[in-house]
Parts: sequence; C-alpha cells; structure tokens
Amino acid sequence: MRRDQKEQVVDELTARLKAADTLLVADYRGLTMPQIDELRSRLLSSGARFTVVKNTLTRRAAEAAGTEALLALLDGPSAIAFLEADGDMVAAAKALADAARETQVLEIRGGIMQGRTVTAAEVESLAKLPPEDVLRGQVLGAIVAPLTTLAGLLKAPLQNLVGLIDARIEQLGGEDAEAEPEAAPAEEAPSEEETVAEEEPAAEDTTNDESTEEE
Repeated sequence: MRRDQKEQVVDELTARLKAADTLLVADYRGLTMPQIDELRSRLLSSGARFTVVKNTLTRRAAEAAGTEALLALLDGPSAIAFLEADGDMVAAAKALADAARETQVLEIRGGIMQGRTVTAAEVESLAKLPPEDVLRGQVLGAIVAPLTTLAGLLKAPLQNLVGLIDARIEQLGGEDAEAEPEAAPAEEAPSEEETVAEEEPAAEDTTNDESTEEE
C-alpha cells in the first residue's frame, strides 16, 4: 500500500471513530471469508459496519480521533464493528456473541461504549438483553408503574385536605350564626335598679306639686 493510500485509510478510520457511538472489537483469526461476510450482514442489519483493520493504521487513527482507549484492544488481527448513535448496540453484541458461539473461532475482545471501555464479558452480558423495543417497553413500564402508585398516594391526601377545608368552612359558618344571637341581650329590658333610678325623679315632681297646692 502506498503512503498516500495509507493516509487516506487513516483519515477514513479517524472520521469513523469520531462518528461512532459504540465500538466492538473482535479477533477474527480463523474465520473464512463466507463467515466474515455473513457476520458483516448480521451486523449491518443492526446498524453496525464490520471492518477488518490494520492495527498500525488504526492506532494512528485512534490517536487522531482521541479514542486512545481503543489501543489496548488492538492486539493481533482485529475487526471493529462501528455503531453510530442510531445503531442497536444490543443487536450488534448479540450478532458477535452468536458468531463466536457458532464458529468457536471468533473472539470478542471488548469495546468502547459512549466513551467507556467495556470488557468481553460485558459485551456478552449486553448480548443477553432483550431486543431494544422490548427493553424500551420494560423501562417505560418500570417508570410508569411508580408514577401511577405515586398519583394514587397523592390523590388520597388531597381529597382529605379538601374535606378538612370544607369542614372548617362549615365550622366557621356555624360560629358566625351563633355570634348573631349574642347581641340580643343588649336589647333586653333594663334591670330593676335601673327602673328605680328612673322612677325617683317622678317622686320628686310629685312632692313639689303637693307643696304648691298647700300654699
């Protein structure tokens, strides 16, 4: 390969590494070309592009792309499954795991998912997860169930609060009704002492009238 061709390969790999959201690395030694083509087709259906790479050129591309974590996985003949954000990483991991089990030759080394390095065992665990649409449904169900329970818990105290407010309003209304009759005693007839006090001036007038008649 000429130097300019190598530079072109490095540039292409660098661009793909920067665009990839997930990288799955495997050792393809022992696979036949038909097996590689079949695996490539399976991975393509999950949104992954499976590429056999040269380690020396890939190392240069990884350094240029800022994915130095990939360097530790480039040991021996390497093939990389590149997945962008819209790819199905679960389906891609399952395709690799199935190929490793069926061929007894392919070896999963690990990968990088959203900037985090994952081991081969973690890729195997990822492959055992349900399909993405089923997984989303399970996650949604796990989110909705607690919210439904929470809504029920919040509804009961709210109803109790409304009941308490209504009861307080009725209580205040009753107190207002009782307060009105309390003003009535002020309008009752005067006491006996007040009556006597009012009658005394009348007695004095009578005395004066009698004195006048005697004269």
